[in-house]
Amino acid sequence: MTNPVLMRAAFVLVLAACAFLFGIWVVRRLRHSISEEGALSSDAPPPSLETLPLHLYNTVIQQLKQQKHELQVQNLAEQRRARTTENFSQAVLSNLSSGVLVFGLNGLVKQANPAAKEILGFASPSGMSAEEVFRGAEVSSADSAVYADGHPDLSPRLADEVDAVLHAGSKRRQREATYSTPSGEKRHIAVTVSPVPSVEGSLLGAACLINDFSAFEQIRRQQELHGEISAEMALELRTSLTTIAGFAQQLARNRDPEMAQQLATDIATEAARLDRHIGGFLTEKRKAASRA
Repeated sequence: MTNPVLMRAAFVLVLAACAFLFGIWVVRRLRHSISEEGALSSDAPPPSLETLPLHLYNTVIQQLKQQKHELQVQNLAEQRRARTTENFSQAVLSNLSSGVLVFGLNGLVKQANPAAKEILGFASPSGMSAEEVFRGAEVSSADSAVYADGHPDLSPRLADEVDAVLHAGSKRRQREATYSTPSGEKRHIAVTVSPVPSVEGSLLGAACLINDFSAFEQIRRQQELHGEISAEMALELRTSLTTIAGFAQQLARNRDPEMAQQLATDIATEAARLDRHIGGFLTEKRKAASRA
């Protein structure tokens, strides 16, 4: 015990043991403190709006205002696009030379462009049924219908074509008919009736595309008439030439002066008559060409 080296070693050993025990005590205190804080935090009620910091509340309000502004901008953009599309559709319909009628599922006209009003002779056909619009107009007997659904049945009236698309499930139907306007003017029209489907595929109504072929029909009839006249003229020309040839043969064989004079007179008369007919026909052709 009187050895100073041993005393120093013993003293160091005691200090190390004290430091070790103090370290264990500190670790246990830290564990106990952490456990108490966890228990307190689990038992504490959730924070309310009153306990939130003011800057966090203001941030939430600003985000909500920003979202509202973005929604308003998007809504205005959608409205502008819808108005642009509607105006474009109206402009196209207004400038079409073909008439367009749109029938709703109830069979009444929902929309009509200016060309349809002019062709059909109505100031405003909106709200009218197909029967009231076409008023019993019958399809042409020589009309060869073109049906997308392949139906071979022949509907006698234009109103029946609209009804077939709206209620019978038919597809596109094309017809020609002689139509009388409310003022009594006759017109030859071609009508194409097609279904109007929605995006989901359900039927929204029927659209009628109307074209006035009255001028073309008149030209066709004039051409047929001119063809008949030309055929009659050709037959008459052939008859006259045959008659003149017969008179000439008789004149060549006959030696009687009086008879020869009579035959020559008959030939001249037939030639003059033929000249009048041909001249009148050519004059009519020139007038028709100048009118065209």
